[in-house]
Amino acid sequence: MQQLLQQAQQMQQDLQRAQEELANTEVDGQSGGGLVRATVTGAGELRGLKIDPKAVDPEDTETLADLIVAAVQAANENAQALQQQKLGPLAQGLGGGTGIPGLPF
Repeated sequence: MQQLLQQAQQMQQDLQRAQEELANTEVDGQSGGGLVRATVTGAGELRGLKIDPKAVDPEDTETLADLIVAAVQAANENAQALQQQKLGPLAQGLGGGTGIPGLPF
């Protein structure tokens, strides 16, 4: 039983380290062939947004808004893929995501 508790504690520490690493890792997403680029952390926090001047048309702000939304969504999808890569093996080690109370999977 003691060994099982130590393994659980080690997995919890590994999970915490992975979450901290995700919070400090940045991933990008883009839309419009790179006209709009969004940067988010692996935890999904928006950190940056770059808009090429070619994407700005004062007569058509709706398209620009769509490009921004698409870039942020792409960045968040990349962040989710990174989360799965980093946290997936840890979830499997904790029973494959069977709904252990207190854990986010």
